Amino acid sequence: MSGHDVRARRWPLRLMRTAAVLVLLDTLAQAALAGLFVTGDLDLLTWHSANADVLTALTFVQTAAAALVWRRLGGPLWPAAASLVLAVLVGVQQGLGETRVLAGHVPLGMGIFGLATALACWAWTFTASPRPAGLPRRAPVEVTE
Repeated sequence: MSGHDVRARRWPLRLMRTAAVLVLLDTLAQAALAGLFVTGDLDLLTWHSANADVLTALTFVQTAAAALVWRRLGGPLWPAAASLVLAVLVGVQQGLGETRVLAGHVPLGMGIFGLATALACWAWTFTASPRPAGLPRRAPVEVTE
């Protein structure tokens, strides 16, 4: 397999890295919008609410990208599962925000930021070597005594 073929097959990892950075940056933007709203700029609550929809969409893109890294590149399953958990948490976060349950909304936002950071760090440190088409994900392990 040529170097170009290997790079061409790594597109799921490039997608994961891009999505993870966008999720992290948008999570930071959410925190900034919330902070500015608290300082008295009431118009930013509308921006904060609208941006929550963007963050939700980005977390689903990240989940799909992490699943592709797992399936196509033989990466670990946990980033796909963690990305799905992140998408669910962002949905819960939206619900808490819309109902003004700030006692849950603010701490959950901190957790979301932490998980988004962990996934972005993983995406940029993971290295993949795509397996040739037709090979199974993992070879069976034979135990001999």
